[in-house]
Amino acid sequence: MSKVEHIHCLIIGSGPAGYTAAIYAARADLKPVLYTGLTPGGQLTETTEVDNFPGYPKGITGPILMEDLKAQAERFGTQVRFGLVTKADLKSTPKRVWVDETIEITADTIIISTGASAKWLGLPNETRLRMNAGGVSACAVCDGFFFKGQEVAIVGAGDTAAEEATYLAKLCKKVFMIVRRGEMRASKAMQNRVLNTPNIEILWDSETEDILGKDAVEGVVVKNHKTGESKTLTVTGFFVAIGHKPNTDIFKGQLDMDDMGYIQVVPGSSKTKIEGVFAVGDCFDKTYRQAVTAAGSGCMGALDAERWLATQPVH
Repeated sequence: MSKVEHIHCLIIGSGPAGYTAAIYAARADLKPVLYTGLTPGGQLTETTEVDNFPGYPKGITGPILMEDLKAQAERFGTQVRFGLVTKADLKSTPKRVWVDETIEITADTIIISTGASAKWLGLPNETRLRMNAGGVSACAVCDGFFFKGQEVAIVGAGDTAAEEATYLAKLCKKVFMIVRRGEMRASKAMQNRVLNTPNIEILWDSETEDILGKDAVEGVVVKNHKTGESKTLTVTGFFVAIGHKPNTDIFKGQLDMDDMGYIQVVPGSSKTKIEGVFAVGDCFDKTYRQAVTAAGSGCMGALDAERWLATQPVH
């Protein structure tokens, strides 16, 4: 039987939150080990231009930014390992996790930074243009600036879609909002904001059939499922705002979560209901979802872990 490895500070997931937690944990001599998950670097590795992360006046690509953060974490002694945590027992002492269903690890403290995944429509051209940085995005705040003065489309009907549509309307000449039903799910306040924005045109009872363009978005084919009529919108950007799914399934039944699966923490901290377990980044934050706020929460997670460990008996 193989020996179970024991880790002082285990970080589950990479991205800005995980790597920042690793930087602070390593500098505090917590000897962190970070497992990247299936997408090392998280959502930002699918983003080309990042213009709003502090310290990069000329901008930076998402993959390079993540490599920089990874290198900084490793510089202070973090062990970065590729692997997916597939099972966890957070209530045991010490805590236990399994990587790729086979490697068993125990840990004194765990920082969860598993992030969230944007929901997509699943259209072939959506995937192709998104992966090729062709103007398909799930974050208007991140990428709206690149479409300043242009016409864009956004799909969604909730508060996030309404908020992102009004944000885009401040930058773009015209915003087409594609709503699947004859009403929006957004709060009345957010609906009123959309309805009172003159350069937002709502397409009710409509669904996206296709996204046009070889290297970049050139148009969107929209079908009204009540009339059966299809039409093409001449737009250069396509934003998907149908929600995110936090990557927290393996912790269900152990940590408090909201009805969407976001981990709940003690306000003003990264502490979960289980002593020695902390949550940072997009796995708990459904409000901001920005690289810089994720990084800030990663710092909080490491500091909270360091302070909690300092109260525990020396092993």
